[in-house]
Amino acid sequence: MTVPVVIAADRGPACPALPLRKVGKWLSARLRRLRGAQSDAGMTTAEYAVGTVAACAIAAALYKVVTSSTVTDAFNELLTRALHVV
Repeated sequence: MTVPVVIAADRGPACPALPLRKVGKWLSARLRRLRGAQSDAGMTTAEYAVGTVAACAIAAALYKVVTSSTVTDAFNELLTRALHVV
């Protein structure tokens, strides 16, 4: 099967010509896919909310670890040693 080629002198290389009905079908399918993507528009907001809650939970756990007496004492000892090295 031979595909007709349209040569445009001022537009660069040759490009295959598509029948109008194929272009219409392609556009119709593309629009259906785009409209379908809009129905999930709320999912990104929900995913961001879950991610934010998870980040806050991790930050709270890290804050508890860092402010514990063991870590605070170790950090104070390290800082005291570093300042007395001089």
